Amino acid sequence: MRRKILIILGSIFSLFMIILFIFFLIKGESSKWQVALGGIFVCGLPVLLIFKKNILFNLPTIIGFYLFIFCSTYLGSIGDFYLKYKWWDSTIHFYKGIYMACFGITLYKLMIPEQVRIGTSRWILSLFVLSLSVLASVLWEIYEFVGDQTFTHIMQLGGNKDTMYDLLCGVLGGLIIAIYAYFRKEKV
Repeated sequence: MRRKILIILGSIFSLFMIILFIFFLIKGESSKWQVALGGIFVCGLPVLLIFKKNILFNLPTIIGFYLFIFCSTYLGSIGDFYLKYKWWDSTIHFYKGIYMACFGITLYKLMIPEQVRIGTSRWILSLFVLSLSVLASVLWEIYEFVGDQTFTHIMQLGGNKDTMYDLLCGVLGGLIIAIYAYFRKEKV
């Protein structure tokens, strides 16, 4: 079932981004065709998982990934939500913080055998989940900085203030899930 959903979502999103790439390339809108080109590659990455015998990631993780890509690349960059709605950027960073923390829980469950998880401290799980979320926020800000220095010049329009708000939103999202994981360790 996961394999079929992964193929369907990956194909739909990749095809959608290919169409957008061609459309904006013909129109000569370089900032939008570049985003669509990046979207083609990013949407295709999870499809590589179908070559694995056992897809380890659950459906919410896979669907959450594509939701993030749709909201950040298509709505945010191509649909100009980042420019039209001041709250959009912070919301995406908050969602990314939550998503990456949930992804951390998934990794924890995949990498740590169940008999070891029983004796693992709640703090270890919470710190791991929060750390992964914070790392993702920092890497995203590095991506925005490098992108602005080399290609787009529109990702960090607010400068240092934008970066700090983005980091705070990402950390807050991760912190919420880290607290949840702390209190619900046996259920996660």
